Amino acid sequence: MPSRNLPNFPYGAVYFRKSNPPRADWPRDYQTAREDGMNTFRHWFMWSAIEVAPGEFDWEEYDAQLDLAAASGMKTIIAEFVAAAPEWAHRLYPHARYLTRDGQPVHPQMGGSSATGGFPGLCLDNDDYKARAEAFLHALATRYKGHPGLGGYDIWNECNISPHVCYCEGTQAKFRQWLQAKYGGLRTLGRVWGRYSFAEWADVTPPRVLGPYADTLDWLAFRLDNAYELMRWRRDVIRRVDPDCAMTAHGLAATFTIMPGSAADDWRAAAEVESYGVTWGSSRHGDEPWKQMHAMDLIRASSRGKPFWHAEAYGGPLWLAPQVLNKPRDEGRIASPEDIRYWSLVSFMAGATGMMYLRWRPLLDGPLFGAFGPYGLDGSRTPRSEMVSKVGKWAAAPDQSPLWASRPVKGEVGIVYVPESEVFLYAQQPNFTRGNWDTPSPYAQAMQGAYRGFWENNIQADWVHIDDIDGALGGYRLLYLPIPVMLNEATARKLSAWVEAGGTLISEGCPAYWGDRGHVGVVQPNFGLDVLFGACESYVEFTPDLLADLRFTVQDRPVWGGIFMQAYSPTTGAPVGWYEDGQVAAVENRYGRGRALLIGSMAGVGHATHPGDGSAPFFAHLLAWGGQDPHVTSSAPAVKARLHNGDGGVYLWVANPTHRPIPVELTLGEAWGAYTAARALWGADATVSGRCIELIAPARDVTVLALT
Repeated sequence: MPSRNLPNFPYGAVYFRKSNPPRADWPRDYQTAREDGMNTFRHWFMWSAIEVAPGEFDWEEYDAQLDLAAASGMKTIIAEFVAAAPEWAHRLYPHARYLTRDGQPVHPQMGGSSATGGFPGLCLDNDDYKARAEAFLHALATRYKGHPGLGGYDIWNECNISPHVCYCEGTQAKFRQWLQAKYGGLRTLGRVWGRYSFAEWADVTPPRVLGPYADTLDWLAFRLDNAYELMRWRRDVIRRVDPDCAMTAHGLAATFTIMPGSAADDWRAAAEVESYGVTWGSSRHGDEPWKQMHAMDLIRASSRGKPFWHAEAYGGPLWLAPQVLNKPRDEGRIASPEDIRYWSLVSFMAGATGMMYLRWRPLLDGPLFGAFGPYGLDGSRTPRSEMVSKVGKWAAAPDQSPLWASRPVKGEVGIVYVPESEVFLYAQQPNFTRGNWDTPSPYAQAMQGAYRGFWENNIQADWVHIDDIDGALGGYRLLYLPIPVMLNEATARKLSAWVEAGGTLISEGCPAYWGDRGHVGVVQPNFGLDVLFGACESYVEFTPDLLADLRFTVQDRPVWGGIFMQAYSPTTGAPVGWYEDGQVAAVENRYGRGRALLIGSMAGVGHATHPGDGSAPFFAHLLAWGGQDPHVTSSAPAVKARLHNGDGGVYLWVANPTHRPIPVELTLGEAWGAYTAARALWGADATVSGRCIELIAPARDVTVLALT
C-alpha cells in the first residue's frame, strides 16, 4: 500500500461488518489489536446500512470506527460497498434489478459475509441508479477526507462479477454502444457475427447460449471492459473528492480459473489502483504447498511492480462452507498457530508487504459464523492470535524495513498468460471447460500444472502476461506457453518476433489452431508458427475424454499429456519427441537468434492430473535445455527456497511446509557469487560456505536469512 496514508507495512484485519462485533467491545478490541502489533483495520462501508432512506445517512457507527483508529494510532481502510444496495433502491429502480440470461430478476438478500441486506445490489449500467450510487460514494469520500484515522480505500472487494447476470436493458444498451465503437456499422457487425439481417441496433442482443463464435467472444470482452470501467468510475468518484488518499483493491487469484465468465482478471484490476491484494486461504483451496505460492506469485506478477498485500488471510477455522466439507482437519481446515505462521511467511516470501486477516474476531451471524478470526468469539486472545501478534510485530517493526526494500528476484522461466486462449476454451466447450477452484478447467490445469512442474524442482516460474514479454516487465530468456490453442494473429506475431530476437520458447500443442474470432487456420501451426517451430501438423485429435492417460517422450524424458494431441512432420526443425505409436510428438527448431520447442500435447494438464508420477524431471530438464541455471537447488525436495534482492540486500527465504524439521543443503547458482555469513531474521541459524548454505529447516516454518 502507498505510504502516504498507511504504515510502511500495513498489518491488521477486517474488523467491522455491521452488526459485528458487538459495540461494547470496540474500544477494548482496538486496544488489544494495537498491543498485539496491528496498525490497520479494514471495514465494510455498506451503502445499504448507511443511506437508510433517500438522502438520509446514518454514519454514526462508522464514524466511531475512524475515531477509535485515530485515538489508537491505527489507520482505516474503507471498503466501499455500493454492491449492497439500499432496500428502498430496489423499489425506486426496479428496471435496474439484475436479470439472468433467462430473464429472471435477482431479488435482494442477506449478505453471506455480513448480517446486512441489500446484496447483490442493482445493475450500475442504468444511468439513473448509477447516479444515485455516485452520490453515495461522493458523500462517503467527503465525510472522511482528511480524517486522521483514514488510511485509504479498497474500491473492489474480491474483483469479480457474477457469470449469471446481467441482461437488463441498461446492460444491453451499453453492449450496443460498445459494439458501435468497435465495428461502426450494423453491416460490419453482421458480417463478423454471421448474422446478416440486423436491420436496427435494437436487433442486436447478447448471446444467451455461449459458443465459440464472434458474438460470444465480443460479449465476454464487453463484460470485462465494462467491469473495469465501473472499477475506474468508483476510483475516480472518490479521487475527485480526495486526491491524496491511498487506493487499493483485491482479487481472488482467479485469473486462470474464472476470468472469462466472472471478469476476474488480476492484471486489469491491479492496473486501476496503486496497490493490489488477494483473498486466499489454504482451508478453502487446499493446503498443498504449491497452491499458495502460485496464487501469491500471480498477484505479484499482475501488480507489475506495485506493492501488493495478502488482503484477506485465514486466521481461524472454516466450519460449514461447502468447499471444505469432507476435508481433513490437518489440511488447513482448522488453522493451528503453526499454520498461521507458515501461511503468513509464505506470502511474504512471495513478496507481499502487507497483511490483513479475513476477520479479527469471528462473525456471530450467518453461514460464516465463527470462521476465520484468530481471536475468540468474545474478542479474547487465543494461541492463534498470539502467533498473529508475533508475526506482525516482526514484520511491521521499523528495523525490518531493509528486508521489504528487497524484492523476489526474476524467475528462471516465465509462464505466459494469453487471455484469448482461456476465453475461447470457455466459450467452446461449455460443459467441459467452465471450471472453478474445485473443478479446474483445462486452461487452469495447464497453467497450474506447468507451474507445479517447475516448483517441484525449486525452479521459480513467474507468471508473465503476453503484453509484458517485451520491455521492463519482460527480460525473461526462457518462456513456457501452456495450452495456446487460440491466439490472435497479433499474439502469434509477437511470439515469433520474441524468439527471432533471441528468446527461447517452449510451447504446448495446437498453437493458434483457432485464430481471430475463433476461426480455424487451414495451415497448422497457424499464422506462420509453422515456420517458427519448423514443423507442420501431420495428425491431430480433439478427444479430451480419450487422452487423459496420453503418454509420450520429449528428449528421452517421459511426459504426460492430455486434452488435445498434435503430431508433426518436421521441416526445418528436428524431431525430439515421440508418441507411443511412433508419431513425432515434439520438434526443436532454431529461428532467428532464438530457439523454439513445440510439444504436441498439454504437458501442464498431464502433470496436474498425474501429480508425482514422472513428469517433474521433464520440467527440470526444460530449464537446462533453455540454458538457464537454477537460482537455488535444494537437497530436500520438500524444502523450497527463494531469493530476494534489492536496496535492502540479498535474502534467502527457506520454507518447510512439513511437520518435522528437515536438514537441507541449499546451493546458490553461480550468478549469485559466494557469501560468508547468513544472519537469521526469522527461523533457524545457518552455516555458509561460498554458495552453499546449510541449516535444519524448522517444521511448518519459513526461515529468513540475510546473506553477506
